[in-house]
Amino acid sequence: MLLMLSMEIRRKPARSCRAQSVAALAISLGSISLSAQASDPRIDSWFTQASGQYGRVFLTDGDRLAGRAVSTWSRGAISQTLPAYCGVYEVSSSPTWIYVRTTGLGSHVMGPWYGNAAHTALFMNLPKSSATLYRFPLLPTVPASKTLTGLGPIGVFVDGVIQFDSRDAFSVTAVGGTEGNPGLGIWNRDAFVNEGVTFDPANAHQPGSGQYHYHANAIALRHRLGDHVNFDPVTKLYSEAPGSVPPRHSPILGWVRDGFPVYGPYAFANPTNAASGVRRMVSGFVPRDVSISAVANRTTLPAWAARAQSRVSTTLTAAQAGPAVSTVRPFGRYLEDNDYLGDLGRKQGADFDLDEHNGRFCVTPEFPNGTYAYFTSLHSDGTPAFPYNVGRQYYGNPTGGVILGGNYPETVSTNFVGGANSTLRMESPVVSDDDGTVTLTWSSVEGGSYSVTAGDTLKEGLLASVAVHTATNSTSRVSEPTVGAKPATRFYRVSRSSIAPYAN
Repeated sequence: MLLMLSMEIRRKPARSCRAQSVAALAISLGSISLSAQASDPRIDSWFTQASGQYGRVFLTDGDRLAGRAVSTWSRGAISQTLPAYCGVYEVSSSPTWIYVRTTGLGSHVMGPWYGNAAHTALFMNLPKSSATLYRFPLLPTVPASKTLTGLGPIGVFVDGVIQFDSRDAFSVTAVGGTEGNPGLGIWNRDAFVNEGVTFDPANAHQPGSGQYHYHANAIALRHRLGDHVNFDPVTKLYSEAPGSVPPRHSPILGWVRDGFPVYGPYAFANPTNAASGVRRMVSGFVPRDVSISAVANRTTLPAWAARAQSRVSTTLTAAQAGPAVSTVRPFGRYLEDNDYLGDLGRKQGADFDLDEHNGRFCVTPEFPNGTYAYFTSLHSDGTPAFPYNVGRQYYGNPTGGVILGGNYPETVSTNFVGGANSTLRMESPVVSDDDGTVTLTWSSVEGGSYSVTAGDTLKEGLLASVAVHTATNSTSRVSEPTVGAKPATRFYRVSRSSIAPYAN
């Protein structure tokens, strides 16, 4: 594929520092057609600014501190032998669906991952590009009967990283506390509590398949979106910004299978008043009272879990009881070690903000007329709070999901194309007041080779080479010094002549 952009510069006498220009754009995008759409956050909220960059990882803490990120990697069964572009590389839509194509790799530098808190044992798994096509309903519906979240993807964050629910893959299989994958599904292990040690500084990790994903607080993505998160450039670590009152409402972090958005932790204090100020959303869940014998011995479920599991009673049979709280099976190990305040006589909107699905109906900057929305939940100290992003059941009907085979099942309009097929866009050229040097800046694809030519007309035979440039980032820049007298009008052309091998 050849991408070309031609631009005319009309030189002005002396004092002009920025040349006036008229762009003539000629871009070949194969069989993909771009169509204009009315503004819609389901289309516009995707983080695509880094689409032309390779996904990168830090393999060790030493690499993280030294800033040594790599674009290919191998460990155990995972081998990413070719670079892959990060995140979302295509967004399309139909009258009823939004489609997103993603490699699943974060736009931040991912990793490192360790298997223990002391960081003396490397985690066995590394991420791998997934080339996943995911879709969401454009018009979500809300059923009376709710659906349990399942293992694997329950949504996609706006940077293209997959969202998992609050569980890891294990639950109790027998009274003594034996745990298996998937197990009985009554006492489900909390992923943040049990696997958090394997999360990278972005709060993400991956199974043996290499599918990089978040369970809780997508803090690196929140930093990229400006959501009250600090980044230390020395340690390459993220932290919640100090101060309890952020300056603005959190952005959309992702979309769930049911078509409803996930926002960051900060929202309008009054759910129906955008002028009510912004504060942290308070989860509706708290630890159960472990001083109660039935709780300590795990012979009863909290009411929310009984509802989710379609049980007529919170009291369990001997075969269904979980292991008693112990140092081996500590309190908080399972999702069901938490109570929902609404079941304890407390009121949503007065005592807490988020319902048992971890959301509420409210106005937001993107939905001034209101929408149901999930929220990332945090404790006051900035640590993740159960149930993290989405509760044990979807609020809406989860009709969306992964499209197996990666082919569109219907005719779609393409709203964004990125990655290797990113559109070439040139900024207005800058002409130096000092010596007349022309500096050209354009959007580029990492690994792409670009030819810059110039001439007094756009006729091919009169265009002479100015530079050959290989991109190492998503923005490229070259300058043409003035040599001798130049005409008042000068034409420049930037074209991508080749691209290095890459993986989807």
